[in-house]
Amino acid sequence: MQFTYKAYISLLDLLRKNNYHFCAYDNYPRNSRCVILRHDIDYSLEQAIKLAETESSQGISSTYFVLLTSDFYNPASSASYQALHRIIELGHNIGLHFDETAYIYDVIPLEYYIRKEARILSDLLDVNINCFSLHRPNRITLETGLRIPGLTNAYGEEFFMGFKYLSDSRRRWREPIEDIIKSNKYERLHILTHAFWYHEHEQNLHDSLNEFINTASSERLSGLRENITDLDSILND
Repeated sequence: MQFTYKAYISLLDLLRKNNYHFCAYDNYPRNSRCVILRHDIDYSLEQAIKLAETESSQGISSTYFVLLTSDFYNPASSASYQALHRIIELGHNIGLHFDETAYIYDVIPLEYYIRKEARILSDLLDVNINCFSLHRPNRITLETGLRIPGLTNAYGEEFFMGFKYLSDSRRRWREPIEDIIKSNKYERLHILTHAFWYHEHEQNLHDSLNEFINTASSERLSGLRENITDLDSILND
């Protein structure tokens, strides 16, 4: 499968043709045959919007997990706020993407920080946050199965073992996703995709990463222009 929006639409069509109902973490029990689409926003809100628009054009909603501790975007900034509300307006759900490495939790339990971040994200966006996913979780954390009342763990046993879990981490499907869908072997699918990898045209891993790196300078320049009067004259001095 290519990492293009056209290929992603084909994947959605394939799920439909094989009678999978698109569900969320809180309503999947209504359908015996279902698929949960999940997206972890690790790097780019702009690309998350593009994937959200692609899904919306197909009449499909999914869940986008947001990092509060990202080095690449700030959910509290005006631009990020608008971007995240664009995703919400398109009919998608927002969850918390939690990075445990941001904390020292040998004394204070991890649950405390997850609840804290969920409240912050909820207050920032004025939406209910009722689910979370873990950012690059270690094996021990995964095996604990973190159960937090009121917050669904996307890596909990229910969704990690009760569903067939498929992921495109590092821009690579570890299993042939299209063949698995066609096989009709699994009644429940849990699919993680990262919007960061998808483009209008196919790119390899090297080019995809380099494009993101090269846009950083233009984004900083744009940000400085919004905050410094006569920036161009200063830089050209």
